[in-house]
Amino acid sequence: MNIIEKIKNQIKNNIILIYMKGTPQSPSCGFSAQAVQALSACGEKFAYIDVLENEDIRHELPKYANWPTFPQLWINGELIGGCSIMLDMLENGALKELISKAVKKNIISSE
Repeated sequence: MNIIEKIKNQIKNNIILIYMKGTPQSPSCGFSAQAVQALSACGEKFAYIDVLENEDIRHELPKYANWPTFPQLWINGELIGGCSIMLDMLENGALKELISKAVKKNIISSE
């Protein structure tokens, strides 16, 4: 499996996925830390990929996503954006709403 296929599978197989620097328990940059706080505030589980431990993903994902920076939040296979977008969405309630709908949609489709 090449790296683009690997990225596509990760995105497809995780309802809420953040590509970040570090881990949710130990973020390696301030933007990743803020992004994890925003996601955690929404109250749902999420998957993560540490791009510092996955150099191939760190190099290929920005080209694939047409988004140059990390973190990157993907929900239901769609790129939502980075830290600033997540914080804006958290502030206006859109992030929690989007995540709730994504989780609900997945629960219904798996029944």
